[in-house]
Amino acid sequence: MTKYRWLSEYSLISIGRVTSQERRRRVPALAPEERRAALVAATVPLLHRCGLEVSTRQIAQAAGVAEGTIFGVFPDKQSLVVAALTQALDPQPTLDALAAIDPRAGLRERMTEAADLIHRRFAGNAHLMAGARRLAGTAGADPETRHAMAAARERLLAALTAVIEPDAARLRRSPTAVARLLLLFCGANTYGPFGDPEHLDGAETVSLLLDGLLNDSDQDHRPTRTETPKVP
Repeated sequence: MTKYRWLSEYSLISIGRVTSQERRRRVPALAPEERRAALVAATVPLLHRCGLEVSTRQIAQAAGVAEGTIFGVFPDKQSLVVAALTQALDPQPTLDALAAIDPRAGLRERMTEAADLIHRRFAGNAHLMAGARRLAGTAGADPETRHAMAAARERLLAALTAVIEPDAARLRRSPTAVARLLLLFCGANTYGPFGDPEHLDGAETVSLLLDGLLNDSDQDHRPTRTETPKVP
């Protein structure tokens, strides 16, 4: 009886060891970079729901890890939040959509499509962009983070300029200047206190840029490109 009991206990111990080994094989430990990426991926949707006030506890629960795991790959919560913000605000999807605009279409059509894309980007990330600006403006902001945000803005400006470029000869300002104005209008419409996103859509924004505010029938004198306005 003692022999069988010993075998039984030994078998249970062996089975327990095998089960533990199989579990480790099924769920391997992540390398630091993979763990960072998993935590960032879990944080992005939380930023959309909770903003910058998201807690490390919420992040850990979303990622399915212990809260201390976060600080094994990030020095502090802000470092993780900044990394997640950078990923959430990655302009590449918008850049790809701008690049896909048909260059054979008319200037107004191309600009309208581009303005709608910019409006959607700004509206969908308004609170995240506000948080990113707040973080970038802090005294201890990471220079690399500031550089990444500035680079994203420049890439967006360049992509929008490329959309306008084919009709440069028709414009009295450079395509880059027109692109800046379009971004300015879209940004003010989204973030400004006098914005009207429901009515100032892409088509209306472009009309404001290309046509101004005077009616076509208005015969008011408008200065030409070479005319110098008189100073009273």
